[in-house]
Amino acid sequence: MADLATIIGSRRPTGESWPGVGLPQSTDVIVVGAGVVGLSIAWRLADAGRSVTVLERSEVGAGASLAATGMLAPAAEHEPGSDPLLPLALDSLARWPAFRDDLEAASGLDIDYRTQGTLVLAIGRDEVERLRFRHDLQTRSGIRARWLSGLEVREREPMLRPAVTAGILCEDDHQVDPRKVMAALIRACRAAGVALVAPCPAQSLDWAGGQVRGVVTAQGRIAAGTVVLASGAWSGEQGLLPPELALPVRPIKGQALAVKTTARTGTLTHMVWTEQVHMAPKGDGDLIVGATVEDCGFRAGLTAGGLYALLEGARRVLPGIEEMEIGAVWSGYRPTSDDDAPIVDRLAPGLVVATGHHRNGYLLTPATADAVTALIDSGAVPDFARGFGLGRFEAAPRPGMRVPA
Repeated sequence: MADLATIIGSRRPTGESWPGVGLPQSTDVIVVGAGVVGLSIAWRLADAGRSVTVLERSEVGAGASLAATGMLAPAAEHEPGSDPLLPLALDSLARWPAFRDDLEAASGLDIDYRTQGTLVLAIGRDEVERLRFRHDLQTRSGIRARWLSGLEVREREPMLRPAVTAGILCEDDHQVDPRKVMAALIRACRAAGVALVAPCPAQSLDWAGGQVRGVVTAQGRIAAGTVVLASGAWSGEQGLLPPELALPVRPIKGQALAVKTTARTGTLTHMVWTEQVHMAPKGDGDLIVGATVEDCGFRAGLTAGGLYALLEGARRVLPGIEEMEIGAVWSGYRPTSDDDAPIVDRLAPGLVVATGHHRNGYLLTPATADAVTALIDSGAVPDFARGFGLGRFEAAPRPGMRVPA
């Protein structure tokens, strides 16, 4: 989980509740997982007239969704090896304004959508050389990214240290507040008639005739025409899927914190990235500092070393952080596939998967929800999401793939 019990402060949806219901006997679609991806899929399907039930193993948003920073940053995130993901990332970013408008209209809540862009910074010659390599990569990939001198960076963000020697302005990167997005999704799902059953882990899939017909839980069986597996970092756990359909997804832990800014301390305007941390200002005055990258499985808790690394990395470029009050600290688990890209696929009749989004869960949410909706409606993954199926991890296709009878 996102260690919600250890969160200090209130970086979670407030003023919203979504009481769980008893397990229905049947539904059109079961979504396993109540994170940002699962709830967005459920909302879109329910809004289109389908009956949808969400099964959540723990609490809503308890995996990565409430632990995320909310960056919609395909330019800043672009790195060597991620060219195959870039078109989907840019496509999903282009879908975000309409997704925002629909979500805010359906929920009546603002999600703090911000368009100021990202500044990626360098300190010292070595970092400048690496930043220049990043900028060249962005330019070759067709990303709009502007090189700035240290002086130009500090003209945009006067609170940064004079030691900042260069930067890249990624003007098209945006961000949202995950806490507000999740609160809006809760309300939109509730208004659309989505049923939440939580806590209610899926114990097994109900197979019949080579097709998934529902899910078995400790509370009983629920029948469905389609099951969507959107359980984030838990999607790769053994037991739910047969070995032939095992998902190469594992948890990558991240620790993060929020500091409270005031008129006296000042704050940032842009998202700011360095080689150590990223910082994202929110509309409520919080400044999010994230995030560690720990390939340690589901090891819970916060560490002094992790929090020290975040604070020292932020202080290296933003000296004013020393005067800011710490408002919250937390950790969560990114759902990471073997190639850091999502898996959106029809695994078997009646079984769809949407997981493995790594650091781009919020960015890829609109495209993922639209792709899964289209897949359920038409039986085929739409063109914009092709190439992200499970088969890409195999050396050859799986002729005669076995599924349970």
